[in-house]
Amino acid sequence: MEFGVRFTRFTILASALSLTLVPAAQADEPTRTTESYWLHMNSTPTTPEMIRTEAQRRSHVVLNAWEGDLAAQLKAANPKIQTFVYKDLSSTRSYACEGGVDDADLPTGVGYCAADPSWFLLGPDGQRFEYDGYGGHWQMDVGNAAYQNAWADNVIASSRNVFDGVFMDNALFACDTYHDGVCPKAYPTDEAMRAAYRSMLANTRQKFVDAGLKTVANLSNARLHDGAWDSYVEHLDGGFDEWWLTFGDKDLLSEYPQGFGRQLAEITANEAKGKITWVQAHHSGAEQPFRYAFASYLLAKGERAAISEIAETDRYDNASPWRAEYDWDLGEPLGAHFPVDTNVFQRDFACGTVVVNANRTGSAPITVRLKEKHINEKNASVSFVALPGTTGTVLRKPC
Repeated sequence: MEFGVRFTRFTILASALSLTLVPAAQADEPTRTTESYWLHMNSTPTTPEMIRTEAQRRSHVVLNAWEGDLAAQLKAANPKIQTFVYKDLSSTRSYACEGGVDDADLPTGVGYCAADPSWFLLGPDGQRFEYDGYGGHWQMDVGNAAYQNAWADNVIASSRNVFDGVFMDNALFACDTYHDGVCPKAYPTDEAMRAAYRSMLANTRQKFVDAGLKTVANLSNARLHDGAWDSYVEHLDGGFDEWWLTFGDKDLLSEYPQGFGRQLAEITANEAKGKITWVQAHHSGAEQPFRYAFASYLLAKGERAAISEIAETDRYDNASPWRAEYDWDLGEPLGAHFPVDTNVFQRDFACGTVVVNANRTGSAPITVRLKEKHINEKNASVSFVALPGTTGTVLRKPC
């Protein structure tokens, strides 16, 4: 994920002018089992109605550094919502520096012009890394203590009393991310790169705690590296999985050693530690990927996990679609999820049941019989479900 592109003064002004005070949340808020978040990182204009609606629906919202006014509007509409500012851990941006002066509000923690030359990460050829596909993004040495301190101090100074937390993009795991097949001279292996990130997160942790700012990092692809999710989240308030279970309408992650179970465990592990988890499914809204991702989320969700979806990669403007199912109240969970067949899992709630078949796409349906009748998503009464691979269902019952 790469954001924080510079917008014209007109675009930012248009967004600001659309913001008028909206009333705070009412006391009789609906009870929902699902939590959702809003990544508004493309600085598109908003309206008072949009702010009012989404502030009631979302538990967290991520904004750019120059959108402090929008953060205040969201808080006015719902004092409980948590606002996070987008900041890239891993790069500085040359496009945000003109005439030797960095922009006042940055999508990073260190300005390109202000950065010490020793903070830039170098390739084997001794040259600085510019991210493939992202012009003007220059990779920094996250293992450098001086860079770590400057990054954290700058982010805190610009965020405190404006936002509730910091969304740290690009907490990377592979040494060749954004420059395929070529690793930095300082970190020639994936483990060396991960050690540098653990160092940065650990060494800056107390600064953010003291500043009263929560931290959530983008931990995309953590599932591919043993222990990576937990080792980073140890020094954070939460993690974001940008690619969670569904990578498109026809590309759904089934169970295998680095698959379904490992991503589900991200939520389970964070809930046990009282930490935040944001999971993002990629699909067009088609029934199978939506139901698979949504039901799987409910298998593990506790008090702090939230889900969202995206149809077009990096299209972070308007809030993600709001599903009728998000308003359902399933009541208290009656325990953790449990297996009912090979790679088939169930979780019971006071007012419903969730079932997921995590076998490969196209595999034969597996029948799961219910202890009592439920209402399925089509409002039909059912006493069993037959689910093919990579499908899920969320059922309701009176309570």
